Amino acid sequence: MLSLVQSLPSPSIGKLSIGPVQLSAYGLMIALGVIAATMLASRRLERIGAGTSDEMQSVAMWSVFGGLIGARLYHVVTAWELFEDDLWRIPMVWKGGLGIPGGLLGGVAAGGFVVRRLNLSLPAVLTAVAPAIPLAQAIGRWGNWWNQELFGRPTTLPWGLEISADKTPSGFSDAVLFHPTFLYESLWSLGLCAALLAVDRYRPLRPGRLFAVYLAGYFAGRFWIEGLRIDPSHTIGALRLNQWVALAVVVTALGYLAVDAHRHRDDDSDRDESTGGAACSPLAEASPSSQ
Repeated sequence: MLSLVQSLPSPSIGKLSIGPVQLSAYGLMIALGVIAATMLASRRLERIGAGTSDEMQSVAMWSVFGGLIGARLYHVVTAWELFEDDLWRIPMVWKGGLGIPGGLLGGVAAGGFVVRRLNLSLPAVLTAVAPAIPLAQAIGRWGNWWNQELFGRPTTLPWGLEISADKTPSGFSDAVLFHPTFLYESLWSLGLCAALLAVDRYRPLRPGRLFAVYLAGYFAGRFWIEGLRIDPSHTIGALRLNQWVALAVVVTALGYLAVDAHRHRDDDSDRDESTGGAACSPLAEASPSSQ
């Protein structure tokens, strides 16, 4: 227990053995995150009658596929120097290297296509999945711990992360502890999931807005966490590329919320008056029967 208080150890290997079968711990964490997120989103969509569990699973399957492609392409494009001399590394996603901005873009695009094919309400589905995505991220980020990657700058904090000598960046002593940025992002995402569930329960928003709140909340946290990281990254001015992307997403999400609130201010006022300020699920407004 004393060693755990003094530092956070890293695993010696990035694989889990189940009998003769060896599994990539990185891939397993992502898979567990996807399963948990799909279960939560399916339950939420069924609860308000906007779709079935089977339909949500279809949306999730294609969203994961599109998200995986988008996340990998984002990483490859933004870190091309790592792949230009070895193109065979591009499909090796189990070794790490997925960019969340690209994953969200690809996942939403693929999922949105399936939503239209199934004749579901896109705002309802986006609201259902809003808390589920950070749940997946909270679990999936532990894959970085298993791979000993994407950690932050050196720290003397008691929860500093130990890194193996062969994983320690050049210029840093192997005795130095590093900020466990994977842990920071995991905890931030888990807290965001709980906050979104609370908002949706006690003060529901117009369909689609909860997803914008997720985007603003996640990328606000990603901005400061990204500032702690020391892995190679392109910079523009004083900020890393992903910090600029995070700022752009936060501004866009907040702008959407402001514009949407202005456009529907009369409707929002009428709904508050009709319910006496009590919470009611807005997802029902976006169910197929009310399209």
